Amino acid sequence: MRVLLVEDDPDLRDQIAARLAEQGVVVDVAVDGREGLYLATEYPIDLALIDLGLPELDGLSLIRGLRAAGREVPVLVLTARGRWQDKVEGLEAGADDYLVKPFHPEELLARVRALLRRSSGWAQSVLACGPVMLDPQTQRVTLNGAAVELTAYEYRLLEYLMLHAGEVVSKSVLTEHLYAEDDERDSNVIEVFIRRLRRKLDPDERLQPIETLRGRGYRFTLPRRAPDAFA
Repeated sequence: MRVLLVEDDPDLRDQIAARLAEQGVVVDVAVDGREGLYLATEYPIDLALIDLGLPELDGLSLIRGLRAAGREVPVLVLTARGRWQDKVEGLEAGADDYLVKPFHPEELLARVRALLRRSSGWAQSVLACGPVMLDPQTQRVTLNGAAVELTAYEYRLLEYLMLHAGEVVSKSVLTEHLYAEDDERDSNVIEVFIRRLRRKLDPDERLQPIETLRGRGYRFTLPRRAPDAFA
């Protein structure tokens, strides 16, 4: 997942970015509203965390500009303003959720996960497709109830494919959403991760969970279902 964080408080910005990175999230950072609007409209982000009291361009104007540009990514507002009128104004500007400072990091992560799920059409907290289950909170993956050990990049790739199960996802999109801007990128590595995932999720080659569409990308083919409890 790739998240844009627009926050002018350096300490809070670093804390949030570090906590998201610990969860395997790629984080783009902006220190003012003008830079935030540029990144939000030019980069393939999955979600934006936006402070309201920003320099250069305030958070409400940033959100309005984002929506005016046709970007429908989920927006979570971060602000010290706790009045209900401020919350209403933020939601009316196009925000999807609102978190008042100070907040606990786990609440922020929970709201981020919820917004990402909803934007991809998932109602439940655990992603379940056929016999494969993925819990974004614990980052645990199981196959028929048995734990599957994945590397950090394998997990990121699987999470993105499962969030968009049934959709065709190009190799370039996967690359953009898995790597930070300053990381060295090689789209051929995606093929390596896909092969590893296939071996781990389909050792008997019966499920065929990931379909390759030549010249178009990949599709997670296992049907979405209501999850059972993890064993």
